[in-house]
Amino acid sequence: MPRAKPSAAHVGGTADDIEAAFYEALQSGDIERLMACWADEDEIVCVHPGGPRVVGTAAIRATFDGMFANGTIQARPERVRKVESLASAVHNVLERIDVLTPEGPQQAWVIATNVYHKTAQGWRLVAHHASPGTPREMQEAGSAPAVLH
Repeated sequence: MPRAKPSAAHVGGTADDIEAAFYEALQSGDIERLMACWADEDEIVCVHPGGPRVVGTAAIRATFDGMFANGTIQARPERVRKVESLASAVHNVLERIDVLTPEGPQQAWVIATNVYHKTAQGWRLVAHHASPGTPREMQEAGSAPAVLH
């Protein structure tokens, strides 16, 4: 029986590959692919903008399930800053969020830090911490070209 082609998150890849798979999963509303980006550890953590600290796979999945119930999340990483070592990587990103409002399409900005560890399954996300962007980041992002990884 032929096997389905695994996503980048399933085959390991680099921290960059896992980050790309994470944002693609957000944009497509694919909870399975999104959760495949996370490490299988009890202490993984996620903080959504203005939200509480969410710890563990089940709790993190529940928050994203709730978000996907309202539609996909059109978040795109821009202005990525990286600190990497042999077994960990920290990416600080300015996320551009496209939202549809009654006034038409708008953009919001979120500052996120994504932490990756190299596990037996390959690189995996262990922490995602996001905060609302400030007017300064919004102004800087609007005046400079977008930079993707």
